[in-house]
Amino acid sequence: VKSWSPCQTRRACASRRACLVARFNFIYAKDRLDAEAILRPYVCNMEVVQRIIYIAAVESFHAAKMAFWKVKVSVKETLAVHPCDIVTSLEVAALDYIACHKHLYDVRACIEEVISSMNIHPKLPCPAEVDYVVISALIRELCSLAFSMQTLIPALDIAVGIDGELFNKCMYYRSFDSDFSAPLVAYHVWPALLERDVVIVKGEVVTKR
Repeated sequence: VKSWSPCQTRRACASRRACLVARFNFIYAKDRLDAEAILRPYVCNMEVVQRIIYIAAVESFHAAKMAFWKVKVSVKETLAVHPCDIVTSLEVAALDYIACHKHLYDVRACIEEVISSMNIHPKLPCPAEVDYVVISALIRELCSLAFSMQTLIPALDIAVGIDGELFNKCMYYRSFDSDFSAPLVAYHVWPALLERDVVIVKGEVVTKR
């Protein structure tokens, strides 16, 4: 296990954080739109397409966080049995170890879990209408990103929205086709990114009366 000083750990975490936030923005700007283009031949309604992608993001973060928790428990048990000159705490050492050993994460199993969850989601078309495997590249990116975000101190997470909630301009942008006078969110296009419940990247929603 690599032994880092607290100062080195903070610098490495800050560098990882910047890269992961940039990656989150890239997925929104590029991979999300690619997934929209892939889904359009199967789903003619753009609202449904956007709902599919939003729910894919939410389910990917949920699956990745559960997978991370299991990996962290295993790593902490291993480090506790094989102690070394670790300057930082066992928790921080485990996070650093996981960040440097990404092979510990079975991303393929996470993708399958996300697709299974989407297949039974009440707000999405049934599997007979669209096979969500077609956007597995987006799901893979989201699962990998969400897992890596758990190695940060503090970890980054997304806000999970509810249809009909009051529009919050501090958390979301309105989509271009929104009714800008409407006070309520009709549906979510992309989640906001949070750090300790503070918005660091706004999400996107559609507001309608």
